Amino acid sequence: MLFLKHMVFTIPTCGRNVLTRHLVCNKSVIYHVERNVSSSVTSVDLSGIFPPIPTPFNEDESIAYDKLEVNFKQWDKVPFQGYVVQGSNGEYPFLSNSERIEMVKFVRQLIPSNKLLIAGSSSESTRMTIELTNEMASVGANAVMVINPSYFKSNMTNPALIKHYEDLADNSCVPVIIYNMPANTGIDLNVDLLTKLSQHPNIIGMKDSGGDITKIARVVARTKNNNFQVVAGSTGFLLPALLVGCVGGINGLANILGDEVCNIYKLFKESKLQEAVTLHQKLVEPNAKVTRELGVPAMKAAMDFMGLYGGPCRRPLMPLTEVELKSVIQAFTSNGFQPKL
Repeated sequence: MLFLKHMVFTIPTCGRNVLTRHLVCNKSVIYHVERNVSSSVTSVDLSGIFPPIPTPFNEDESIAYDKLEVNFKQWDKVPFQGYVVQGSNGEYPFLSNSERIEMVKFVRQLIPSNKLLIAGSSSESTRMTIELTNEMASVGANAVMVINPSYFKSNMTNPALIKHYEDLADNSCVPVIIYNMPANTGIDLNVDLLTKLSQHPNIIGMKDSGGDITKIARVVARTKNNNFQVVAGSTGFLLPALLVGCVGGINGLANILGDEVCNIYKLFKESKLQEAVTLHQKLVEPNAKVTRELGVPAMKAAMDFMGLYGGPCRRPLMPLTEVELKSVIQAFTSNGFQPKL
């Protein structure tokens, strides 16, 4: 590797052993990463609820940072453990890398220092994922959440994916969280692969959006001695996931009904299971509308309805039809959820 005409930066240690990596993170920067393999890196506690926040856009599709700040004035009142920036709800495939990094930086400046900031640094190549991960860490991300590559789906075998995540974890200066999202990638990360990856000291957990409770239970059981934390990727199965050992949730519905989603977690921790079940049953229909059924456009429309700023999506995502919008509003109002004045 050529070191001429490059600047060298030292990334903060992530708790691994005297293991050094040099990697080019952009055309002018070489990151020098040092870690301590022998020590535990499970310093990021994923217990609790994290909303994967949407990226607000103006009508011209530029990022509406002023609207994001307004939303945070509402979210700050909710007992979230932290926030996820540039997950699926953030429309990250439609943003440039510079926009994604700027979003992480802006949110870090908005939230209290005791709130965790998890950044979505997913890219199709390992090299770009490493670069983006360390760029996001440099502007304040406490951890990164990474969905598996999927464009060359037939080539994404267990060995290929293990290599991808282990190379990332070896070269990341913050802990790595695996993101399993088979509905979008067409790949459901299997139990054997996840068990193997859980042994890496810088891979601290997984967000599972597949919703297979039996599989989630198996992953929890097989990784319980590896400081590996599993979180539910949807409010639709948050309570059953907690019952089989998940530590929390990264849930899109929390953007809209944050207090209620956090209360599911609170009631579970207090062993008030019947109350938790009753509340959970009220949330499943609104959750279905803004996730699997109608996706991000419905999430943003519901935010607008409930008094937050949702705004438009970036193309090619289209706004809801009138019929779809009515069905979203009906899902909320029929379960007793009205705009908060």
